[in-house]
Formats: sequence, C-alpha cells, structure tokens
Amino acid sequence: MRSVVRLACIAAIVALSSASSGALAAKATECTKLGICYCVNDELKSTIQSKVERFRQTIAEQRKAGKAVGYLSVPLTSGGGGNFNVNKEVAESARAALEKRFGAEYVYVLNPGTLDADLPKGAGADYMLMWTSLLEGPDGIGEFDFVYFAGPTDFARYFGFDGTNDMGKLDAYFDKRVAADPDFAKAVQGGLTKANFRKYYALRASSAVSRGAHDEWNIFRMINEKRRSDSKFGTPAQIPVMFDGQAMAPPQGESAVSEGYVGKCSTP
Repeated sequence: MRSVVRLACIAAIVALSSASSGALAAKATECTKLGICYCVNDELKSTIQSKVERFRQTIAEQRKAGKAVGYLSVPLTSGGGGNFNVNKEVAESARAALEKRFGAEYVYVLNPGTLDADLPKGAGADYMLMWTSLLEGPDGIGEFDFVYFAGPTDFARYFGFDGTNDMGKLDAYFDKRVAADPDFAKAVQGGLTKANFRKYYALRASSAVSRGAHDEWNIFRMINEKRRSDSKFGTPAQIPVMFDGQAMAPPQGESAVSEGYVGKCSTP
C-alpha cells in the first residue's frame, strides 16, 4: 500500500513539473528590418504583429486627415523610485501638451502607454519588438514624422513644479496619493518609499532612465542614417528628434547610446 501511495505521489510531482515547464513561455530570437534582435516570448509574436498592423491603420487614418504623426518615448515601468501608474499619467499629460503645442488639428501623437499596446504576459523585449517593428516602418526607413523623448520638463508640468520647494510638492503628492489610491498604497507596501519617489521624480525622471527609450533613440538614429544615405530622402528628410521640448542638434541626434533590451536569446 505504501509503495502505491509513494508511486502516486511521484507521478503527481512529475505531472506538476511537466505542467510548470509547459507553462514557461518558449523564447525565440526575432530580428527586425533594421537588424535589431530581441529575445521574445514566441507565443506573443502573432499578437505583436497584429497590434503593429492596427497601429499602422491608425497612423494611416491620421495622415489621411492631414496630420503629422509623432511618437512619444517615455519611461513607463516602475523602477528606481518610479511608479507605473504615475508614469502613465505623465505620458498622457505629455501627449496632450504636444498636441496643444502644435495644434490637435494638425498633429497626432502616439502614446505607448495606451491600453491598445498592452501585451498580457509581455516583458520589455516583447514590447520593444512591437515598437521597433512599428517605428522602422514596413520598408525600414521609418513610420513617423517626428519623435519626442519626454524629459524633466514634462514631469515638472505634471507635478506642478515652479522652482520653489519642488521636493516638498512631491512629499505632499506622495502622502495624498497613498491615502486616495489603493494601487499606489499597494506599491508603497511593496517597497516604494517616499525618499526614493522624491529623488526619482525631482532628479531623474525622463526618457534617459528608460531602457526602452535607449533602444528607441538608437532606432531613430539608424533610420536617419539610412535616410541620409538614400538619394530618395537625403539629409533634409531625416525624422526630427526632440528631447524635453527642444530639437536635438546633429552631434546629439547622430550619436548612439547604450542598448536597453536588444539582444539575441542565449544558446544553451
């Protein structure tokens, strides 16, 4: 009887182990037209492609309406004292500010924080495969008319900084949000401290701290390099790159930065 029970337990353990192994998503290297490769969840590739096609439809509709189409690069994930929900709100604030600046009748800005971009079970590399595929366009020379990298000014606008005791404003914001927002309170319980929150949003928050934004910067640099060397485009047809409200000078826009999520899957 004991042998039967023991065998049954072993069988159950093996079954659970197999189920757990099956639940782990298989990884695969996927490379884009620009030759940028990511190690992604193999099961998400079709979902990513369908989302890219839907975004392209949206872009085509906005262009048909006569609008210039821009892409917003902004840090979204929590890390280093940041908060995902706060960053999403900053992203929407930055999008609205850009459309107000240029005129909503003339400009459409794609905010990557939109729910349409959500990839259930997706990680950083999965999102970057989606955005890279969209940014480079079907022919590898770009999908957008301009790109805007969010900077300190965009975060300052959201928090109402005015140059006087701005860290104090972040302290008050933190306390108010903890009391009113259960999700934010949960993040605090999970380790988000007021000191780290204050330092992050007062001193660091911008696309400069985003791994994905680093990849996006390099993507636009590569696209513009292709355009400069293509007689059909040339230097005048480069995609304008802006950071924190200002256009980038050529030495900045033509310089590469460290990679974020780029990389092939490691072989066993």
